[in-house]
Amino acid sequence: MSLVVRTDAGRVRGAAHSGLFSFKGIPFAAPPEGELRFGAPARPKKWDGVRDAFAFATAAPQRPLAPGAPPLWSPGDGLDCLALNVWTPDPGAAGLPVMVWLHGGGWLIGGTAMPGYDATVLAGHGVVVVTVGYRLGFEGFGHVPGAPGNRGLRDQIAALEWVRANIAAFGGDPGNVTVFGQSAGAASIALLLSSTRGLFRRAIAQSVPDGYHSVEEAGAVTGRLAEKAGVAPTREGLAALPPEAFLEVPGDVGPVVDGDLVTGPPWESLGGKDVDLICGFTHEEYRLYPRGGELAAMDKAAAYRAAHPETSDPELFTMLMSDMLFRMPSTWVAEAHAASGGRTWLYDFAWRGPEFGACHTVDVPFVFGNGDTRMAARVLGSPPPADFAPLSKRMRDAWTSFAATGDPGWPRFEAGSRVTRVWDTEPSDGPYPLDASREIWS
Repeated sequence: MSLVVRTDAGRVRGAAHSGLFSFKGIPFAAPPEGELRFGAPARPKKWDGVRDAFAFATAAPQRPLAPGAPPLWSPGDGLDCLALNVWTPDPGAAGLPVMVWLHGGGWLIGGTAMPGYDATVLAGHGVVVVTVGYRLGFEGFGHVPGAPGNRGLRDQIAALEWVRANIAAFGGDPGNVTVFGQSAGAASIALLLSSTRGLFRRAIAQSVPDGYHSVEEAGAVTGRLAEKAGVAPTREGLAALPPEAFLEVPGDVGPVVDGDLVTGPPWESLGGKDVDLICGFTHEEYRLYPRGGELAAMDKAAAYRAAHPETSDPELFTMLMSDMLFRMPSTWVAEAHAASGGRTWLYDFAWRGPEFGACHTVDVPFVFGNGDTRMAARVLGSPPPADFAPLSKRMRDAWTSFAATGDPGWPRFEAGSRVTRVWDTEPSDGPYPLDASREIWS
């Protein structure tokens, strides 16, 4: 069974399954190729007839997610990656809550075709779910003279504008949009809070990372890349290179503080106090990454030893890196939003998987309800433990309740109380759990 829906660019045909309809690979912007390479997202060309929306679009150019993992993108796939996907429980409804997902991956990897982001289970809670593809790496965030910066963020804005214009045709309410994302997706949300007035009403930022670049830093990366490739560091010179030439960028690539779309780290330039915000982190973020490291080489090692005298050096290193990379940035975003008068909720995801504990990304399978994917198996084990399903249901209830009503089911995070939800087999609410770390980093 299929269903045809009209969008502002043309009609699309979606497929029925599991009691709902999905529409995949709908373009929200033109392919950023040819004259549009390194440009701001442009409106897609309209089409005649009905376009099948049964398959995901290609991912943005990127390296494999991990050794041995099937690639999301290969040379020859091109740049036609600016597409989104819609899952709706009732296309004939009027005014269903809408949730728009921005995936993580360090602004370098990831895509909406990853099975962990299948929104069938989540949409079954009575919400319309949209997942968004956007430009990554140098294509999305590299400094290109004469071209707009932070193109990946601009792609996300274009997708949200598409949602506002079209989501009612899928049963959604364009006035009740919640954008949610993890890691790079969470940072994107925090950065967009001050520049997307009216495009979303609520936001959920899961594990906001640190890591933002000055124009000078980004320009130096471009210079090194152009020199290595033997081209001029200009838009024309860089556009002559194929996408795969940018997959080994000699330096970090991510959001650039350009004074235009991005005016600083999100906790320093946070806007959007009229947007309700859930912000949170996993309790042992850094456990996903290679173990080890020299605690003694870290600037704040002595302060961590003094605050946690019974903790071993490897555990202190994990704690320090978790704080530096994710837990403190997420806390600062929540504090800044609450201080501005915005309605704010904070959580600490403490449920521990069998190998990596409460590591970075472990919360994502719980939110989507997908416990049997390759990504989930790494952090949950295979099959997932018995307590996965009930805790996942509780998180999905909280996320979708927040999207529908603005109430996730636990007290707000405010200057006086600083109540934090701890997600574990038995969720609980209590005082903010990282006061010692917060004091060190203040």
